[in-house]
Amino acid sequence: MFLGVVSDTHGDIERTRAAVAMLEGFEIAAVLHCGDIGSAEIVPLFRRWPTHFVFGNCDYDCRPLEKAIERERQTCRQRFGSLELESQKIAFLHGDDSRLLRETVASGQWDMVCHGHTHVACQEWHGNTLVLNPGAVHRANPHSIAVVELPARTVHVLEI
Repeated sequence: MFLGVVSDTHGDIERTRAAVAMLEGFEIAAVLHCGDIGSAEIVPLFRRWPTHFVFGNCDYDCRPLEKAIERERQTCRQRFGSLELESQKIAFLHGDDSRLLRETVASGQWDMVCHGHTHVACQEWHGNTLVLNPGAVHRANPHSIAVVELPARTVHVLEI
């Protein structure tokens, strides 16, 4: 199964549409949005898949985002989310709270920790935990998203 991981859309509808079009090339089972959504207009772009959203430090007014997520029957996890897919325990957060990010990674209870915030795609192993930042849809060079093949945790970073 494939998991889409995006972050830092910052309300950039055109670039987010391009990212969604890239995801459509895979048999995506679910999408994680790791925060800094930016505007309620971003949420419906992900309606094709079950999508789990967390908020980032630039999501100042969360109420319209919550309403959009609810309207689309998607999942709002506030500032920290977790789920299990293909027997893989996955945590996701924005990453602006560096202490929470470090503690989540160091806990050893997750197979994968996904985050955004830095606008730089990166994947690192900490013991048996894959830490993945898909990069950013907006305000990045290059702009990127990630697709993760589960349960193997094989990461494909895709430039938009």
